[in-house]
Amino acid sequence: MAKAETKAEKIEREYIIPLREKCRPVPRYKKTPKAVRTIKEFLLRHMKMREGDLNSIRIDSYLNEQIWMRGIKNPVHKIKVKAVKEDDIVRVYSADLPKNIKFKKLREEKIEEKAKEELEKKKTLMEKAKETMKNREEPVKDSEKKEEETEKEKSSMVSEELLEKESAKEMKHTAKTNPKKEKQSERKGYDATSRGR
Repeated sequence: MAKAETKAEKIEREYIIPLREKCRPVPRYKKTPKAVRTIKEFLLRHMKMREGDLNSIRIDSYLNEQIWMRGIKNPVHKIKVKAVKEDDIVRVYSADLPKNIKFKKLREEKIEEKAKEELEKKKTLMEKAKETMKNREEPVKDSEKKEEETEKEKSSMVSEELLEKESAKEMKHTAKTNPKKEKQSERKGYDATSRGR
């Protein structure tokens, strides 16, 4: 008996899928969803998928946008796609993108590249920060210690002043009581909880 080798086969194919015939009898408000379903059914049949599951076919977002570009009532009549089969999943990409979608795709790719560059810069900055922390752990000179102590004293003085200002503001905004009203409320039998009943 020969041993069966299980390699991840990668099959790439290009198709021009006709959509007009399948979408014609469908109501106008369901034509584009039917076009998407037709693409999946076509690829299920032509990529030799054993299972009849439409969820195993993944449509690229740019291809989806190209299909929906003309709205729900008027999908394209045929479309050129590139299908890539890996294991049990088929990924579908557009072979020819329109100009506006191409530019959108390029713009998004540039944004992703910039984000990756920023991440790399942050990583290098973190590495530099770690190196400086290691250098700080080395023994510090006496003059530097004295400077740090004076800075700590200054910061504590500033924080004390801020606390004093806040407490003064609170005292200023506290409600002042009127002694005449207090006497009247005592005579009538009012207290803080009774509300005059």
